[in-house]
Amino acid sequence: MNLNVLYAAIFIFSAIKWGDWKNWKAYYPTFLFLMLGDLVYQFLFYKYSMWEYVPVGSDKSWAKHTHIAFLIMLIKYPATILIFLGHLPKVHWKKLMYILAWTLGYVLNEYFDLKIGSMIHKHGWHLGWSALFSFVMFTVLAIHYKYPLLAWVLSAIFATFLWNIFGISQSILK
Repeated sequence: MNLNVLYAAIFIFSAIKWGDWKNWKAYYPTFLFLMLGDLVYQFLFYKYSMWEYVPVGSDKSWAKHTHIAFLIMLIKYPATILIFLGHLPKVHWKKLMYILAWTLGYVLNEYFDLKIGSMIHKHGWHLGWSALFSFVMFTVLAIHYKYPLLAWVLSAIFATFLWNIFGISQSILK
């Protein structure tokens, strides 16, 4: 089974079917924000990652963690942004429910990946942290779309919180 090609196909199909393509230019900065956040994580934590993608099935013949991470950045993230922002409710309580639904979807996707061995958690990370991270991520993405500077500040605060909670040493840096 080529899991990552299947995931890519699912996200491409979902983006085509449910994505808000007419407003893609308005969503582009938020996509870049999400991608840059992941690139910074991949760069800073390449020797001390909190999770790792593991090729399974026929993915073993071509993929490494880095390949999978880039596929996620280039396919899953744009699809997510096109759908997520394209249908983001205006009413606050509906927005909260929407963010919780997306959080649940991302956590279920990760749970499946963990169960089949295509992802592993390391250094104390677990699905509960992923749930919190996903909730914060979707909240900050919604904020970024309207208030990008606030989203940058909130992201820095949350990243600092995680860095300190996990007691990450400066020695992991080059």
